[in-house]
Formats: sequence, structure tokens, C-alpha cells
Amino acid sequence: MENDLGEKESFTQKEVRLILIGPRWAGKSLSGNTILKWDRFECGRTRTSQSEGRHQEVEGRHLVVVDTPGWNNSLSLNEIPQGERQRFRLNVSKCPPGPHVFLLVIPIDTAFCAEQRRTLEEHMKLLGERVWRYTMVLFTCGDVLGKKTIEQHIESEGDALRWLVGKCRNRYHVFINKKSSDMSQVTHLLKKIDEMVWYNNGGYYEVDEQTLNIIQEKQREVAERATKRQKRTEEERQQMKKLIPEEKITIPKLQIILLGSRGVGKTSVGNVILGIKDKEDGKTTHSVAQQGFVNKTDITVVDTPGWWKDFLVCDTPVAIREELMLSMFLCRPGPHVFLLMIDSDASFNHKHLEAVKTHMELLGKGVWGHTIVVFTRGDWLGAHSIEEYIEGEGEALQILVQQCGNRYHVIDNKNADDGTQIKEMLEKITWTVAGNNWECFVPDENIYSTIVETRRRVEEGARLRQSQVKAKKKPLEGSRNKLQDLKIVMLGQKTFGKSATGNNLLHKDVFPTYQNEQCRVEEAEVDGRLVTVTDTPGWWLKPSIGTEEIEKEIVRGISLSPLGVHAILLVVPLDLTFREPQQVALEEHMSLFDSIVWKYTIVLFTYGDNLVEKSVEEHIEKEHSALRWLVDKCENRYHVMSNIKKNDTRQVTELFEKIEEMVAGNSVQLFCPDMDDIQERLIEMFRRRQIKQLLKQSFEETYRRRELELLTGFRKTLLELQSKTRGSATSIFPRSTARDLDKFKIKGIGYRKKDEKQENLHAEISQEIENLNKEIMRSTDLLGKSMDFLIPGFKGENPESTIPDSLSERRASINFDIKVASWLTKLQIATNVDNQLSLNFSESSGYRSVLPQDHLDFHMEENITG
Repeated sequence: MENDLGEKESFTQKEVRLILIGPRWAGKSLSGNTILKWDRFECGRTRTSQSEGRHQEVEGRHLVVVDTPGWNNSLSLNEIPQGERQRFRLNVSKCPPGPHVFLLVIPIDTAFCAEQRRTLEEHMKLLGERVWRYTMVLFTCGDVLGKKTIEQHIESEGDALRWLVGKCRNRYHVFINKKSSDMSQVTHLLKKIDEMVWYNNGGYYEVDEQTLNIIQEKQREVAERATKRQKRTEEERQQMKKLIPEEKITIPKLQIILLGSRGVGKTSVGNVILGIKDKEDGKTTHSVAQQGFVNKTDITVVDTPGWWKDFLVCDTPVAIREELMLSMFLCRPGPHVFLLMIDSDASFNHKHLEAVKTHMELLGKGVWGHTIVVFTRGDWLGAHSIEEYIEGEGEALQILVQQCGNRYHVIDNKNADDGTQIKEMLEKITWTVAGNNWECFVPDENIYSTIVETRRRVEEGARLRQSQVKAKKKPLEGSRNKLQDLKIVMLGQKTFGKSATGNNLLHKDVFPTYQNEQCRVEEAEVDGRLVTVTDTPGWWLKPSIGTEEIEKEIVRGISLSPLGVHAILLVVPLDLTFREPQQVALEEHMSLFDSIVWKYTIVLFTYGDNLVEKSVEEHIEKEHSALRWLVDKCENRYHVMSNIKKNDTRQVTELFEKIEEMVAGNSVQLFCPDMDDIQERLIEMFRRRQIKQLLKQSFEETYRRRELELLTGFRKTLLELQSKTRGSATSIFPRSTARDLDKFKIKGIGYRKKDEKQENLHAEISQEIENLNKEIMRSTDLLGKSMDFLIPGFKGENPESTIPDSLSERRASINFDIKVASWLTKLQIATNVDNQLSLNFSESSGYRSVLPQDHLDFHMEENITG
């Protein structure tokens, strides 16, 4: 094959521009040093926080190597900060006019799974599909291979790695970075790059200047806003210093409560505050108080369990909610300050904001006045300030910081010994306490008494359930026989832990734990039994998201054992609450089988390490009645497993014994339903869903149309009011009144004050109209989208294709099954002109006016009487 560059074998690219990309700790910086034959990039324990380019002459070539910050393999693209995404796209501008090759660094000593593939693919999409033409996989840690070839490693590692190598057109190379003096590995790499450049006819990845300009402009705007925020914060700091007396700078006693989502670093921050070292950060399941002295201040720090970042308080188990509220009573009379932890190495959107708000509301009114936002993992910010993160992340984070009175602090977790950052944080805490008149936040004692009473009732219920389980088990003693062949089917909602549990049951990793969409059957000999486990796709909580193919695949799992199954394990996690929505979704799927299915079903609680209560029975009694309904349907058959404790074989053996007891109670018969009946029920389920979706959409369209009418009418009224208030006095008042106004103008009696008030009114009305215009545009857009749905007379597209994509659309798409009908029946439209600007409309539509009626009435009356 020939091209404009001549023969491939004789071609050498004299200038090579390459960019190292990949996950964190993959060895990018070390590989860059190996290529350049020089330690040009810092590596080891030092993190690459920003892109850096280096030039070097190597083997007669001019090399331009760009090292970049790695991405977090455990986060999806939507979970990383906005600024990090933007900077990833700007990496290509570091070696103009563009790179010849992207070296995608993958360490051999770490498994490359489906989850890592997803994260990698999402990042590569930011650069466009064409990026793959210029990409080569660079495997690091080649010494781990031993006698195995890289090709054998690729084939044995699994589908995800084979997919990656295929996307790169089988271009890959291996580095043993420990042998950096072995330059032959660099020579071979450069030769492979020559071949790539030759096949691309000397081309390189061209930079989209327009896109880069847009991103750079956004970053410039963010930097400007960040500078203003920094300046404003510093001014507030200096003012507080002047207001606080010298003798009160050190508070003799300080009580702090740490709050935040799971894994955000609360325990670590608490240890840093108290100067506790070499303490392992385990999972916090209960609120715990610790005491210590920092200089002359007696400090009590209360650590609390975290909530899931993406979930509202209604999805958090009751026990966790109780622990959050009880934290306030571990430092009586109450905490001086709440430190709300936010991970600065992750995204923060409106969904996260709602999660924070709903959990903070558990603590009572006035909590925000005692709260400081503490940003953890500040070391990942690199050269960027925390203000840039706040401004760049968007409205949700700015609202949260504002809610806390613009009080925030950043902690560098990797430099915990730096006393300066704790000193500054304690200084900010002092300002907060001073702003609250040196008083602590006093919790409502009714909260404590209610929790105590609830726990007493729960303990009684748990004891009763335990006695029921024992009573049922007693008649079966001696009748249980060890089954030589055990067939199990796993059912449950997505992300509940079915696949991980299946791996635990078989004592080997055979089921992929990343969104499985097909049934899979695996078997193994476990504890003297041949155990066959069928893993099924999880169902969605919202039926509208699920597809017919997934639903059919779920029920197909039963048919994969032609003779039937001994047990169906219904998987339910202990770290999320089980309420009506989960019950409805579960009941819908279980109704596809004959009602006898419940006699073969066991509730399998996963994430047993997250069990806060003393026993699973207490968890069952404390949670929503939907969970007790489920356990009762299964006739008190349940079991708890911790997938983290894989070496604890006892939990698996106990489950098998419970299954054998259930089989004995079923006269050793297997569950083998009629698949034709199941198919008929499936068809009926799809029909019901479609009718429900059509009814929902009909309500939605009516709701949107009415909302739009009300918004438009309200805007018209405001425009008329604005026109009147802007008119001259002579045009809207009688002539005698106008002459009186002229006298006031000449004398200057109180007119300036009224004129200022009127100008303020104009500004407020203009702002209100601008907000309404935005709301009307949003409603118009949503109304148009609702009409694209499958309804007689509209477009004949599949309803499943209209699932909202963006978070704003999902938030705007209210749960019409419940709220729309209620809204339509309760909505009252006032016809009295005096009431056109009342709050009745705002509460109905979700729009809230910032112009109180009495405020408008005051100005109108002032104009009339002035």
C-alpha cells in the first residue's frame, strides 16, 4: 500500500506530537518520562492536576509529549465536575496544530471491566468519533505479564478490553516503566506511531477552533466570577475580624456535627480537626461523638452516617434518618455549627442539591444559619481555586453556598498535617457562631422522644417476628434434606446487587456487575451441592423506561431451567428504603407468575454491611409498611448477605439451608410455571402500561396548556401594570392631582423618595416579566414535546422514545399520575382584578411571584394619593 508519504517501511515522522490520556494512577507521567528519556514529569505519589507539555529530541525526532490529569474510573462522565470535562477537551490545544497520536494508558495490573469501558468511552466521545483513528493503547506494568504475551492477556481479560483494542484498530504497545533505561521499547513505540501516521497519510487530530474558543470563553467568564466571589468573601472576612472582640476569637467550647453523602470524607475531616492519626476510615453506620482539644478549645465532633448522593431523604432508610437527627443530642444543648461536606472532585447538580436539602430539613428550622459548606479533596483542584469550582459547576452549587450564607471552606485531604487549613476553618466557624449571637443550635426535644418511642415499638415488633420465624421453623426440623442439585433464580430491581450476590453464591466472579440486559446461567459445586444460578436483568422502577425486550428476558430466566427451580431470590438492598413505588414495580413483575410463586420465594437482603439496626427484624419493622408486606408475602422467609464479606462462606451455607427448609415445606416440588400463561400476562401488562401512558400524557398536555395560559395571562397583567407605572403623572392622574405633583416636584418634598420607590418597582416588575418569559418558553417547549407523544391525532412514534434526557426535563416532568389530576381539580382561577397578582396562581403552577400583593398595592396607592 502506498500514499503521498512513500513506502511505509522507510517513513519516519520527524516531529511527533502525542498526548497521554487515561485513568488516574495508570502510569501516564512515568510513561512520558520513559518516552522522553528524562524525568520531565513529576510522578510517584504526586498527582497530575493540570495538563503539561514537554519538548525533547529523541532518536533524531522532535517529540512533543503532553501529560494530562487522569479521570476517575469509578465515576461516569456526568459525575465529574464541569471544569474537568472542559479541560479534558482542551488538552488537544497543548500541542498545536494537533496531536498525531493519543496514547491511551491502561495498566495491566488492574482489571479492565465494563464499568471502566463505560467511563473511557464517555470521555472519548468528548473528542468525537474521529479520535479513534489517532489512538493507540499503551499498556503499562508490563512486568506483571510474566511469561504471558500481551495478546494472551487481551484475550483472557474479557469483552471490555477486546472492544478497546478493536476500537484502536489493534494498535497497542507495552511498557515496562521499571526498565526505563531499555530504550528499545521506546524505539518500537515510535515505529508503531510512524505506521499510524503513514496510514493517516501524515494527518493529525485537527483541533476544532470554534469549540475551543467557546470553552475558553466559558472558562474566562467563570474565572471572572470566581475572582469577584473571592474578593467578596475576603471583604466579609475582614469585616468579621473587626466585629469579633479579641477575647472571643478563641471559643472555650465548640460542638460540631459532620454531615454529607457517603464517601465524601466526613470521618477523615473529623480526624483532621481533632488531630487523630492512623485511624482507619471505616463505614459510619451510627452517629458517634469524639472529644479533644485544639489549642485552648474543647471540641466535640459528631460524625454521622452518609446518605446516597443522588437520593432524596424519602429513599434513605429510616435508621439512617434517625441517626442524623440523634446526632444533635450527642452534644447537648446542641451543636454550634454543622459542617456540610461536598466532594470538590465530583459534580454537583440540582438532583444533589435536592438530596442535601431534604436531608438537612430533618434537623429543623434555622439549620442553614449554622451551616458551613466544607469542600473535601481540595488537592484535586490543582491550580484552580475553590471559587472556580463553585462558579463553574453551575446554579445548584451556587444556590447551596448562598443558602449557607456564602460560608465555605476547602480541605486538602492529602496535606492533613497542614495546620493552616484547620486554623482557617476554625476561624470561619468562630465567625458563624458570632453571627448567631454565640448561641448553639438547639434541637426540638420532641424529635428525640419520638425516636425513643419508635425504637421501643420497633424492638417489640422485631421480637414478635423473630418468634414467628422460630415457630414456623420448628415443625420442619428433621425434614430438611441436603439437596445435591440446587437451582436458583435471582430477581429484583436494577442496581440492587443481584449479579454480585450470584457471584458470592457460586464463590467465583462469573456474572458481570454492570447493567446486565440478558439472562445468564452459571453453576459451581458449593458446599457439596451442584448450585445453578440464573441471573436476570433488573427491572426499572419506572415502567416507562423499561422495554418489552427486557421484560421478556426477565421472565425467560425461569424457563432456562426446564424442570423448574427450587427458589426465587428477590433481592432487596438494605441501604435504600423500600416504599410503594418499589412495591408496585415488584408486584407487577411477580404477578406475571402464578400466585403460588410466593411459596418458592425468599427475600434476600443485600449490603448487609450497611445494616444499622441490631437485627434485620428491626430493619423490617422500622421501614415502610411496603417492606413488611413483602416479607409477609414470602411467609417470613428472608436472609441477609454482605457481598463485601466474600470469604464468609457461612452466610451462603445458611441461605442454602433456608432454601432446603422451604423445599421441604413445598413437598420437594419445583416451581415450573406454564410459560404460555406467562406470555399472555406479559401481553396484558404491556397493554395496561400503554393505556396508562396515554392517559398520563393526556393529563400532561392539559396541564401544560393550562399552565401556559396562566403564565401568559399573568405576564399580560404585569405588562399593563408596568405601562401604567411608567406613564407620566399627567397621563394617569386627574389634572388637579397632576398640578399637586408639580408642586411637589418644585418643592422637592418627599418626591425623590417616591421616585426611587417607583424605580425599584419598575426594576422588580421587569425582572418578574423576564422570569415569566423564561417560564413561558420552558412551558411552550414542554407542551410541544408532550404533543410528540403517541396520542391519536399526533405523531405515531413509540412512546418509549420520549423519555426525558436532561435533568431539567426530568425535574420539569412532574409525576402526573398523582399531581396533575389533583392540580386540575384544585386549581381556582380568580376573576377579580384585585386578585390577579395573588399567590394562588404561583402555588398552582410551580411559579412563585417575587412581588407581594401588598407591595404592589402600596405603590399604586402612593401614586394615587401622592
